[in-house]
Amino acid sequence: MARPYTPGPKQFVFAAGDGGGQLVAVGDPQEAYVAFSAFFRERESDTCTISDAAAGQSLVLMPERGLISRIKDADRPRAEHLKVGRANRYLPSAMLFFENGYAGLDHFGQWFPDLADLEAPPEDRGAARAATITTEAAAIEEVGRIWGDSGIVDPSDEYYVFFDSHDACESRAERAELLKLVEFLGLERIDAPAEAAGGEVWVRTDTRLDAEFARWS
Repeated sequence: MARPYTPGPKQFVFAAGDGGGQLVAVGDPQEAYVAFSAFFRERESDTCTISDAAAGQSLVLMPERGLISRIKDADRPRAEHLKVGRANRYLPSAMLFFENGYAGLDHFGQWFPDLADLEAPPEDRGAARAATITTEAAAIEEVGRIWGDSGIVDPSDEYYVFFDSHDACESRAERAELLKLVEFLGLERIDAPAEAAGGEVWVRTDTRLDAEFARWS
């Protein structure tokens, strides 16, 4: 049986693929983050792992492969993997792990249970992720997560703009997922204005999304 995650004073083990390791005892997530940031930046390693033995959970950062893995239930491990598009995503993932363990990363991106899934083209990954979402509530929550990362409301207050100022080559997997979810929810997508960036997605505002988007603002 999985042990519940309990925030508060605790110990973490930091380990690196180059053989470096460090045991830290911390009083809060910020203290853990400061310690790990120093450890991570000092390493020239393809892998850094944060382990919380008491909770049976760990986070693995693999910058050279562009991947993050999260693992829980040490006795019967369950792992999920995330393709990382930007180098500045690694340390924020660690902070979320320090704050609330495995569950803290639920809304950090498109998690997949099989590493092979990450080798698929971005558009296929996005469509596969969208296919796992089968209820309106889950779809609204996921659309909120995507909007919260790079979305704005058009000055007219008539449209949500996803991937604000993004080129078409950016965020391809999440754009593919969003388009499927827009269709699933029956949202009205419009053509972006001529001056908009090539990767932007414009959707007419919908009262079902307002409360969710407020959470991510």
